[in-house]
Amino acid sequence: MAEKIIITSDSTTDLSPELIERYGIKTLPMGITLGGNTYRDGIDIKPDDIYEHQRKFGELPKTAATNVEECLEFFKPLVDEGYSIVHFTISSEMSSTFNNACIAADEFENVYVVDTRNLSTGGGLLLLAACDMVKEGKSAFEIAGMCRDLASRVDASFVIDSLEYLYKGGRCSALSMMGANLLKLKPCIEVKGGAMGVGKKYRGKFGEVLKQYAEDRLENKDDLVPTRVFITHAGCEQSVVDSIVDLVKSKGIFDEVFVTRAGCTVSSHCGANTLGVLFIRKSEVV
Repeated sequence: MAEKIIITSDSTTDLSPELIERYGIKTLPMGITLGGNTYRDGIDIKPDDIYEHQRKFGELPKTAATNVEECLEFFKPLVDEGYSIVHFTISSEMSSTFNNACIAADEFENVYVVDTRNLSTGGGLLLLAACDMVKEGKSAFEIAGMCRDLASRVDASFVIDSLEYLYKGGRCSALSMMGANLLKLKPCIEVKGGAMGVGKKYRGKFGEVLKQYAEDRLENKDDLVPTRVFITHAGCEQSVVDSIVDLVKSKGIFDEVFVTRAGCTVSSHCGANTLGVLFIRKSEVV
């Protein structure tokens, strides 16, 4: 009898509802605490709610890892239905979600947890790769192992229009923020080794900066896996998003170009007017 496999993740992978339905993925929402209340990411609260609350009250949300009990309650019905589970989490460098999921998975024989070493559609790329592997007839054990290896080849980055959210969240100094504002700098935030860091710093208007950023990321065409690319943004103007979509498509590199909105986790850290071009490389990202 063929193994029944289901691909699951926490809610930080920022796949669109259409992709979740298309690939039959199930997600476990993270907790978002805002204004004294805790909400389920993507269910009770959306990124625009965060931006509106911040504008009114100057308060940023806090994200809460899914705990062991929540993971157990999520896994058990699927296991009872006869599924083997490959479950993906936000980077263990950013949250305790991975460790909690592993503790819960130990209660079952057929639940495999993968640390994406990433966030947003950086993890989403691994999810869809796992779905491809299911169709190829790989076992859940094989898929988990292959995706752990693949994680080091995910190229995930974002350009941020303003350092306001990073500053208010304690992730950059007032001096850095003031200097960036004076020089009109737009930093590129890169995910490497499972953690976020600052890469190239761009200067100029956001829309023009994004075009240069996209050109830079896609420069080495021979090293890019052509299956798919994500353009993931946090509330950018549609014309800005469209211009980057057109630029990426004009390269003729990728079979599929997906556009998604960043969820509450990325929005909590980076704020609105954030955009990234994310894909998988043939070589490791260093």
